Amino acid sequence: MAQISLTFPDGNARDFPAGVTPAQVAADISNSLAKKAISATVNGAHWDLAWPIDADAEIAIHTMKDDAQALELIRHDMAHVMARAVQEIWPEVKVTIGPVIENGWYYDFDRQDPFTPEDLGAIEARMKEIINRRDPVTTEVWARDRAVAFYEANDEPYKVELIDAIPGDKPLRMYWHGHWQDLCRGPHLQHTGQLPADAFKLMSVAGAYWRGDSDRPMLQRIYGVGFKNRDDLRKYLNFLEEAEKRDHRRLGREMDLFHMQEVAPGQVFWHPNGWSIYTTLQDYMRRKQRAGGYVEVNTPQVVDRKLWEASGHWDKYQEHMFIVEVDEDHAREKTMNALKPMNCPCHVQVYNQGLKSYRDLPLRMAEFGSCNRYEPSGALHGIMRVRGFTQDDAHIFCTEDQIESECAKFIDFLTSVYKDLGFDSFEIMFATRPEKRVGSEESWDHVEKALEQAIKATGNDYTLDPGEGAFYGPKLDFKLTDAIGREWQCGTFQVDPNLPERLGATYVGEDGAKHRPYMLHRACLGSFERFIGILIENASGKLPFWLAPRQVVVASIVSDADDYVNEVTAALKAAGLRAEADTRNEKINYKVREHSVGKVPVILAIGQREVEERTVTLRRLGEKQTQVRPFADVLDDLAKEAVPPDLR
Repeated sequence: MAQISLTFPDGNARDFPAGVTPAQVAADISNSLAKKAISATVNGAHWDLAWPIDADAEIAIHTMKDDAQALELIRHDMAHVMARAVQEIWPEVKVTIGPVIENGWYYDFDRQDPFTPEDLGAIEARMKEIINRRDPVTTEVWARDRAVAFYEANDEPYKVELIDAIPGDKPLRMYWHGHWQDLCRGPHLQHTGQLPADAFKLMSVAGAYWRGDSDRPMLQRIYGVGFKNRDDLRKYLNFLEEAEKRDHRRLGREMDLFHMQEVAPGQVFWHPNGWSIYTTLQDYMRRKQRAGGYVEVNTPQVVDRKLWEASGHWDKYQEHMFIVEVDEDHAREKTMNALKPMNCPCHVQVYNQGLKSYRDLPLRMAEFGSCNRYEPSGALHGIMRVRGFTQDDAHIFCTEDQIESECAKFIDFLTSVYKDLGFDSFEIMFATRPEKRVGSEESWDHVEKALEQAIKATGNDYTLDPGEGAFYGPKLDFKLTDAIGREWQCGTFQVDPNLPERLGATYVGEDGAKHRPYMLHRACLGSFERFIGILIENASGKLPFWLAPRQVVVASIVSDADDYVNEVTAALKAAGLRAEADTRNEKINYKVREHSVGKVPVILAIGQREVEERTVTLRRLGEKQTQVRPFADVLDDLAKEAVPPDLR
């Protein structure tokens, strides 16, 4: 029998008969490993313990201690067990696909009646029964004709269609979980009893078109989450509960910040409170950018397609553009324009006005640019994912020798901004050339090396992100981690040698000849809309005092205090604070509760004693204790607290 050589993670190699399975390899190593083994990695591919290995390979045996592999198997097997449970309860239901996703899985079903919350409970109970049966999981590779005949006989048309879509050179692997069968590429666990019966939960039901095609049948998608143990599940459910409390859409309603409606999908209707946050944040960024040596410009919203063709965006980005056709001067020949999805080509037009010298570089050009991008309706999410947004966008025109210093300056700038806004650290991702790109390979080699040297020179750690660069150049993406551990990609720094060349940007060098500048695309917050959503959720609505839309509410306890309430409110406003009076004929506890829900940082309560003593009773959001203090002292403290961090 032919022999193969298997190399283990420690570098040792051993010979085995060709066709040996990872289960046999594990048993050959030790009985304890054979009992603990759940899967293997063979030449970098996740491998079922039952699959044969026919050639020399590198191999690693996995147990439940290997989180990545264990969770993939748990979630994949749970999807199958859920589908089996559904068909055991409702045999007429047809199954389709059930992939693993982040934290869990989903499975799509064709069922006439909608699944109810009670149905999900019944499915969970049946899943636990199946897990407790410890049914074996087995697999075989079938010929295509045999598999098609099997599914046709069992009235599973979706499986037949899936087989038709699988390339002819790919094996058709069939899996059984006990008596229940599914078409699946695997791998899977060895029996249902390896699944933790107390570490999963079915979460929701949603509609989903078969294969994402709105002309195909509407299916029902059941989502589930699964973990290695009950504690991990509990932590995740607590995380979801906390995330729900922090949801910017919910807080947006409670704080009266904004709303969305169908007359303008993906566009934000900002209310006075929300617009206050927006403009305060924008004013802060404008001051920071001026101090950082940026000049501010403003460019058109509607731009002729010729510019987008010249820049390369028309070919690479057209499906995300809103197209505007105009009959110029009633010439019966329509001109095709696009609402700008980004600002960069327009900034090159500003740069190109007049001759530039090397002495003018670096030129840091900023714009709070309003952009519009088509996002599918299913991808829209409050103000986090919209179609109309404004970026704190900037482009730095520089020489190659200036890339390193500009990278360092931007990271210092971004660090300062993030710290002011409550984020003390971030992760840097170095994204390299994507599959769809412009420019020569030599140019990409050159620019990627320059950016890598720049980030290394700053002394910051980074993680390589292959293939995720912009179509015109490599980039650094900056990820923030919020108060409950979620990551948000906000800032970016991108090196672009291509757009200046495509749009004819030049400068006169020391040698008197014309040269191409490099264009550095950079944003710190990204879109204001999304970043405000992140701020709201990170702070659970309790924004820093300088940024809060309603900083102080002065509330009367008795109607006799109304005059003093109005006097205090006027003094606060005169000091530049965003203050309002609440003299409604309501109990003070009602007012405090209402304004606390609205996340007002400071409530000043005034009754007869405060009127007589010229004091206020100060209550801060989230604190039960109150302080009775002279109003003059409170006014001085609050005025200092309201100063933005860059002006302190």
